[in-house]
Amino acid sequence: MSNLADKVACLHAPMDKALLRALSLILGFFHVAMLMWDPEAYAFAIGGFNSVISPLMIWAICSSMVYGLSFKPYSWYWQILFSPYFSLSILSYLTYAYFY
Repeated sequence: MSNLADKVACLHAPMDKALLRALSLILGFFHVAMLMWDPEAYAFAIGGFNSVISPLMIWAICSSMVYGLSFKPYSWYWQILFSPYFSLSILSYLTYAYFY
C-alpha cells in the first residue's frame, strides 16, 4: 500500500469495531427496506427526493454495505469513497429525518 493509503487506513482505525459495522448494516438495510416497501411514504417522511438527497442516499447505502461487511479497499481513493464516516453520518441524518 502507498503511504497515503496507510494514513487513510489509520484515520479509519477507530471505526473498526464490530458494533459500528453492525449498526452500519442495520441502518443500510433499514433504509433499503423502507425505500422498497413504500417509496412514496419514505420520500414523504424524509422530506422528498431531490438531486442532493437521492445520490447521497445511494452512496451511503452502498458504503454502509462495504463497511458493514468488513471489506477493506486497498487504494486510498476507494477508502475515502467508501468511508464509514460519510456513510454513517448520512444514514444517521436520514434516520433522524424519517422518524422526526
